[in-house]
Amino acid sequence: MASEQKPKIQIYSTAYNEVTPFWKEKYERDAKKYWDIFYKRHQDRFFKDRHYLDKEWGHYFSEAEEKVVLEVGCGAGNTIFPLVATYPGLFIHACDFSPRAVDLVKAHKDFNESKINAFACDLTSDDLANHIPLASVDIVTMIFVLSAVSPEKMHLALQNIKKIMKPNGYVLFRDYATGDLAQERLTCKDQKISENFFVRGDGTRAFYFSEEFLKSLFQENGFSTEECGVCCKQVENRSREIVMNRRWVQAAFRLDNDNLEMPKKLKEPEDGCDVDISEGFAFDMFGISSSRDEIMELKLQDWNFKIKLLSKEFQHTCKSTGLMLWESARLMASVLASNQTIVSGKKVLELGSGCGGICSMIASKTARLVVPTDGDHKALELLNENVTSNLEKSLLSKLHVKKLNWGDEEQIASVKKLSDNKGFDVIIGTDVTYVAEAIMPLFQTAKALISTNQDDEQVLKPAFILCHIFRRVDEESILSAASCYGFELVDKWPNNIFTESPSRGIINSWFEGIIKDEDIENPALNIMYFHAK
Repeated sequence: MASEQKPKIQIYSTAYNEVTPFWKEKYERDAKKYWDIFYKRHQDRFFKDRHYLDKEWGHYFSEAEEKVVLEVGCGAGNTIFPLVATYPGLFIHACDFSPRAVDLVKAHKDFNESKINAFACDLTSDDLANHIPLASVDIVTMIFVLSAVSPEKMHLALQNIKKIMKPNGYVLFRDYATGDLAQERLTCKDQKISENFFVRGDGTRAFYFSEEFLKSLFQENGFSTEECGVCCKQVENRSREIVMNRRWVQAAFRLDNDNLEMPKKLKEPEDGCDVDISEGFAFDMFGISSSRDEIMELKLQDWNFKIKLLSKEFQHTCKSTGLMLWESARLMASVLASNQTIVSGKKVLELGSGCGGICSMIASKTARLVVPTDGDHKALELLNENVTSNLEKSLLSKLHVKKLNWGDEEQIASVKKLSDNKGFDVIIGTDVTYVAEAIMPLFQTAKALISTNQDDEQVLKPAFILCHIFRRVDEESILSAASCYGFELVDKWPNNIFTESPSRGIINSWFEGIIKDEDIENPALNIMYFHAK
């Protein structure tokens, strides 16, 4: 009878139907930062200029020669400047959550202070009346902007807007509708914050509106519905053989409590109906960017690495932190680069090496055998690319990348075979002590794979070296797990343990003559040096 397969342990975050409370809070707290990064990356290239406004809503603008307009979420000005060009009599107030977006508007060749008042504003907390006279705006345009606001705060935005609108003023609205392709893709990627509310790979958020929700939201905040409907369009990219089903809701609301006739449905969009997102950039928003990887150049002693890893803008949503390069890995790699005696002539195993593998690559210079391991498929894929592109053939011949989920007996046996079943002289783990549930399997795996050789020279005993920042798991918990599997802590850094062991002071000696990189000079970093009893 086959033994029951043990559940896999995620070293870092596990998959949830929704993002964790920690990330929900972070997305809300850092929303402005994520949009600033968005506009830093895309400038004014992401959205097309909205020349369809005259066709869709021209009668709202042309009823009088002069009107005052507020463009909420002005972005880089894709609504503002087409309106100014078509209706020269308009005066436009333009605000955005992102100060960088406002700067892009002011830098536009057609920006004119006498016609446009541009300012940064968070609609949910900043008073619009500080920038715009009360009851002075005829038309408010909200085009793909309310979706970026948390659903529980949308009423704050509408109440803020009401104060500066004239009686019977209009809100012209266009935004994402439920069933849009982007929503479907984000659902598959476990990036749900709450019902119909998702975070994209770059940290910006998007809510997907149903007609019922939208009309109810505006009605509860004192608006009547003039028109409301869902538009559907298929966007085809022939080179990628992808057909994208776009859905958005388009509506007009009036600040008037009078009873109105039943809301009018929008006519079906024509074949030439405009989609706001520029072709090419659309793939980023749908979560199918051409590349989410980036190259990090890293210099350590005589080593010059070009490491392929997950781009920083997507790191916060990935399920495996093995797709990043952590400070602890850089510190330990720097130590090994300056102290080859740690690994010289030895069999070296790295647990949870992630995609970088820089410790293993440096060890390969003088070690007899090096085996970097990880349990994540994508991390292993990038790890193979990185070692192949950074190491000479002579070093590649003694480095073997292996899959290893801690506690998996079959995978442990497969890794041990590489050492002729005698185990490894040095085992290294950098930032692998993050999740409490993984600590016992970590030491269980290290115990199964560490060499049983006991040299008379204490310092040459097989060693298990951990480098990390204490986060969710404290030192006491790590020592308790170590003791359970027969490991003894013989040295630690930065605070040496005070015993009579001749091993004491080993780690301090590693730092003699090392010029520390500012990027890894973190006082929270720790190194723990274990021997198997």
